[in-house]
Amino acid sequence: MQTFINVVGSLSDFLWGVPMIIVMLLGGSFLIYRTRAWVFKNFGYIWSNTFGKIFKKSEATAADEKSISPVQAVSTALAGTIGAGNIVGVATAIKLGGPGAIFWLWIAALVNMTTKFAEITLAVATREKNEKDEFSGGPMYYLENGLNMRWLAIMFSVFGAIAILGTGSLVQSNAMANSINTITGIDLRIIGVVIMILMVIIIIGGIKRIGAFAEKIVPLMSVLYLGATIVILVIYRRQLGSALGFIVTDAFKPTAAVGGFAGATVLMTIRHGLARGIFSNEAGLGSAPMAHAAAHTDHPVRQGMWGAIEVFVSSILICTMTALVIICSGLWSDANVDANRLTAAAFEKALPVGGEMIVSLGLMLFAFTTLVSWYYYGDKCISYITKSKTIRSIYKAVYIIFSVVGSLGGLKFVWSISDVANALMVIPNFIGLILLSKQLVWLIKDFNKNYKDTGKLGNYNWTFDNHWGAVFNKRKVKETQVFEPYDYDN
Repeated sequence: MQTFINVVGSLSDFLWGVPMIIVMLLGGSFLIYRTRAWVFKNFGYIWSNTFGKIFKKSEATAADEKSISPVQAVSTALAGTIGAGNIVGVATAIKLGGPGAIFWLWIAALVNMTTKFAEITLAVATREKNEKDEFSGGPMYYLENGLNMRWLAIMFSVFGAIAILGTGSLVQSNAMANSINTITGIDLRIIGVVIMILMVIIIIGGIKRIGAFAEKIVPLMSVLYLGATIVILVIYRRQLGSALGFIVTDAFKPTAAVGGFAGATVLMTIRHGLARGIFSNEAGLGSAPMAHAAAHTDHPVRQGMWGAIEVFVSSILICTMTALVIICSGLWSDANVDANRLTAAAFEKALPVGGEMIVSLGLMLFAFTTLVSWYYYGDKCISYITKSKTIRSIYKAVYIIFSVVGSLGGLKFVWSISDVANALMVIPNFIGLILLSKQLVWLIKDFNKNYKDTGKLGNYNWTFDNHWGAVFNKRKVKETQVFEPYDYDN
């Protein structure tokens, strides 16, 4: 058994090393080229039509009985995105690669903005209505509907269902339980039972309840964490200039050994920064599109814009602010502070009263929302593979049981298996994104010509079967539909 665990661990380390960085960076760069950098050229428009409308009563906050609002969709996706990676992961990147790693994190995040925009846009364009008249979509649907590759769609779903048991249930419940234990000292077994009860209450209500929960919790936890971060950066305002200087200059030269920091070559700095930039926002995994496909939206591109903003918020905003706190504190080079405690120690140094608790509370909330959101993704993967309600119920029970086991720190080998399965989700997803890049361009042209700045809206009930399939197959759309057909190649 130990040999098997070692082999799986080595395979995980290999897949999530240079190979996956190359796949995701090259794939994302190709999408930027194919879309002519649409996300960057239209960032102002994207911001004003996504986060700029959150606090206004608009289509961004609208939903119906069978769908969730775009804000609920992005909250659900952010709930699965913002987590330990944005707090502990950034600390790990700096501890191993030095401050310059953050520069490469920015590069990866900028590439991922287009990747996530693409996968969400394609997910909405290829979504279907299920037996409950609810929207279902994700990589499995654009692999089948867009490319007629059901076998690859099933492969993605199988790997997804396996990965989510570890990444979504075991890892997150463990992080949450440890955070609660740090704050309160409550026995981990009791915490595990409480997590299980809360999980059942929320996930039994489906995507509507998950979306409503995420819509309330994500802004709260983000404001709490970012608020404390801003206070600390005000305290460290005189060090901010030099901290930013470290990030830029150390990105292109070896970082010398300082204190307990062993030093880092340029290659190490690039690798750790890119890896954290890729894995801090879920872009390319294909998970977030499953939540966005359930959104009440009139056009795939309009929902895809939320994906670009997700990456900006989780990686550019939250990761950067966390990094600045760590660098300004000077603790990143302290040999007595390991990566797991580095962020909490940096907060505690600046805010002796409550600093560490804010990080622990943030980790707890981030982990629980991730736990809830990733169940929805797992259920979507299982639902695609089989229509059996019994199998779906068994998967739900296993997911909940794993959350209890994870809170006790058990089944560590499942974590490694999940890491491998996570990597194997990326491959079919990027095959779909690259092969459907032409259709992605058609969708962007359709949006630019008919909806962007025109005041016109599409149909909120459009699916692949009743509308978008015509766009994918270049057939003339029906006269009864809202926009007139035109040459998508021009």
